[in-house]
Amino acid sequence: MLDLPMGDRFVKITNRTIWLLASAMVSVHAAAAVSHVLPEVLTPESVNGIEPSTPLRAGDKGPAVLRAQILLDRARFSPGEIDSTYGSNLHRAIAGFQASQGLEVNGTLDAPTWAALDSDSAPALIGVTLSAEDVAGPFQPLPSGMPAQAKLDALGYVSSLEALGERFHASPALLSQLNPGRDFGRAGEQLVVPDVQASTPMPVVAKVVVDKSESTVSLLDEAGKVVAQYPASTGSEHDPLPLGDWKIKGVGKHPVFHYNPKLFWDARAKDAKATLAAGPNNPVGVVWVDLSKDHYGIHGTPEPSKIGKTQSHGCIRMTNWSAQEVSEAVKPGMIATLQE
Repeated sequence: MLDLPMGDRFVKITNRTIWLLASAMVSVHAAAAVSHVLPEVLTPESVNGIEPSTPLRAGDKGPAVLRAQILLDRARFSPGEIDSTYGSNLHRAIAGFQASQGLEVNGTLDAPTWAALDSDSAPALIGVTLSAEDVAGPFQPLPSGMPAQAKLDALGYVSSLEALGERFHASPALLSQLNPGRDFGRAGEQLVVPDVQASTPMPVVAKVVVDKSESTVSLLDEAGKVVAQYPASTGSEHDPLPLGDWKIKGVGKHPVFHYNPKLFWDARAKDAKATLAAGPNNPVGVVWVDLSKDHYGIHGTPEPSKIGKTQSHGCIRMTNWSAQEVSEAVKPGMIATLQE
């Protein structure tokens, strides 16, 4: 038993009490380590003015995470779809950025990493006004199944909100959270959006590396330095990534999709060949980077939230905006190394 001072009195503390207090403190710290959820009030003031005092880690949410995602996106180390949540794609983006800056590669937003990111001092969130073109469409529902989609003249966006999400590399849910009560279909509406415009031109790219274990596509310069990195889905057990060095044959923008059920292990027996029109909701998105391996390429997707988190049918699938950026950086004859 211990006698501990409390003010001008003494309190008797038994061994049992000490054990209970210690257990409670451990439980509190353990719970904090698991959740570590930051405030989710997302405004230009809370995000642009954030001064993180603690490292961020997996599972965190809120203004600091959102600012980090936007700054990494502008630095061309994409976190995938921006959603203000610290997930696996953000972890990979941080690790890639750290390696490019010569920092300790730990995948955690520590003080040195924040210092490097904060060299970009432009606001993370900005205001925009919707134009008539932004809301003109045409927008239409997307039916499920390739036979139904093959009947459409175009596979465009289903709504202006979806289109804006791709334009600003953000989830529709995040845009809605940033703009409560706003009408995304009205010209003249003022919105708060991520500023994802890179501040410097893309360096000259000499090689593409697709990494299966990291679920990333990287662009390298002549010296072998990674100048851009993006999350990707890279094959599956049924359709493994074809490892090795392949050449880029060319780029096809706004591709149509030729569905051949014989090439899909999960095709239904009654499925027939079909051609699906171009558009951002086409199965291969807005661009196709053709590889010298037959039937394989780097392409976009109609489901950006699943990139880096689900499997593909062997090809390298990216968000539409990342695939577009890669397509503008590569040239025919360039080597694309697909590695384990």
